[in-house]
Amino acid sequence: MYDFIVLGGGILGMSTAMELARTYPDRRMLLLEKEEDLARHQSGHNSGVIHAGVYYAPGSLKAKFCTEGNRATKQFCQEHGIRYDTCGKLLVATNDLEMERMRGLWERTQANGLEREWLCAEELREREPNITGVGAIFVPSSGIVDYAAIARAMGQEFERLGGEILLSCEVSGVEERPNEVVVKTARGEMSARHLVTCAGLMADRVVRMLGKDPGFTICPFRGEYYQLAPEHNRIVNHLIYPIPDPSMPFLGVHLTRMIDGSVTVGPNAVLALKREGYRKRDVSLPDTAALLTHPGVLKVLQKHWRPGLKEIRNSMFKGRYLDEVRKYCPGLTLEDLKAYPAGVRAQAVSREGRLVDDFLFVNSRRTVNVCNAPSPAATSAIPIGKHIVAKVRQQVEG
Repeated sequence: MYDFIVLGGGILGMSTAMELARTYPDRRMLLLEKEEDLARHQSGHNSGVIHAGVYYAPGSLKAKFCTEGNRATKQFCQEHGIRYDTCGKLLVATNDLEMERMRGLWERTQANGLEREWLCAEELREREPNITGVGAIFVPSSGIVDYAAIARAMGQEFERLGGEILLSCEVSGVEERPNEVVVKTARGEMSARHLVTCAGLMADRVVRMLGKDPGFTICPFRGEYYQLAPEHNRIVNHLIYPIPDPSMPFLGVHLTRMIDGSVTVGPNAVLALKREGYRKRDVSLPDTAALLTHPGVLKVLQKHWRPGLKEIRNSMFKGRYLDEVRKYCPGLTLEDLKAYPAGVRAQAVSREGRLVDDFLFVNSRRTVNVCNAPSPAATSAIPIGKHIVAKVRQQVEG
């Protein structure tokens, strides 16, 4: 029997496993991942941005974890020889409505204790000659990194501390008993005194395996990206973000300087018709039926049908997608947008139709289950891992 089993080899699962191994160096622990390698889903399909904590409500877990995670991510990279670039972020307003929203973000960055600078249109143009806007906020602590590389380094640290990683091991059932938790897999049953699940797109299904009503469902949103042609690799000096709509949990189409020197455009946010539907043609009839019969998802679609149709239109027509980025980078053309892999975001939706905006945990006597880990979860992975292990410690010592 293991002392701890962790489900999920994304960056949150790896951070948690690493912290467990540091906290309980003499205990036996195992991490299970259904894919052939770590970080194959959200952790390996994202913009790679080290967020500073601009958008998040002061006092929320997202704000707290992001501020701590920004520093911790950079420190981890330094200790493990992982390349990162603190290039800074510009949030660009292109009209009066966005300027008003930008003032709200300015106040929020102050409440979150962030270093930032207000730029007028001329100052923006001096910093970014290819970017057009009526104003911007510059946040110098934002950066860029490869989160899959961080997850793999965490896995190496976990194994160095005595932990075991078992890949290609999909979980088919979980049973909590008085003195143990039994995990059923294609390779047989495994048991532990405590279980931690960081299952991402499958989070609600794991909770149901435990015989609990999660009170939410995972709604997958596909984020589609393009990559700029190589001749545009130096088109921007910073990360360029639009001013987001505060009623939506997505940050809008942005220009991202990737750690390999390329520049990506995206993502949008389109309802995926399969839990792991990375391609437009990926459709699962059971997944689609479950989505379109869930009362919370139906309420979300009804409430946000206008922006939803806009996202579908932008997905279907490349020219419409281009229009989104040309609002602040007018020099780009259709020929500049090249194919790039999409990502899928696991968004928890409550039965009442609420897009869960902060971290969500559903726990039992012997399990801790991460059920919603929205952006900036990758940036925040190290403090989230510590937070999860603190919850586990309460169970162990209780």
